Amino acid sequence: MSGRAAPDARGEVTMKLVTAIIKPFKLDDVREALTPLGIQGLSVTEIRGFGRQKGQTEIYRGAEYHVSFLPKVKIEIAVADALVDDVIEAILDAAHTGKIGDGKIFVSPVERAIRIRTRETGDEAL
Repeated sequence: MSGRAAPDARGEVTMKLVTAIIKPFKLDDVREALTPLGIQGLSVTEIRGFGRQKGQTEIYRGAEYHVSFLPKVKIEIAVADALVDDVIEAILDAAHTGKIGDGKIFVSPVERAIRIRTRETGDEAL
């Protein structure tokens, strides 16, 4: 799979930004699952948040306290439209534990991508 997309009717390559919020210990699994797809770069941010689980209760030195924001990792990957479904499947398979808090995936359109060093645009910049 080359990851190169064909231009749309206007002659533009459509791209998407795939954002995944996952458990930190699943990061290496997700990265390894994306490599065979030809994904050559991604951004990772350590974040804190909560979803339906509303945090968790922990015990420290005999005292119980509530942790409202849990550590998560946000992965951002800009991909050609043709690869979006494969990227989503790879993340779903690699990040899944079956337990609450596995995370979410969001897909957003990308209007333009430009590589600063070479000034390449579109999926050539990815």
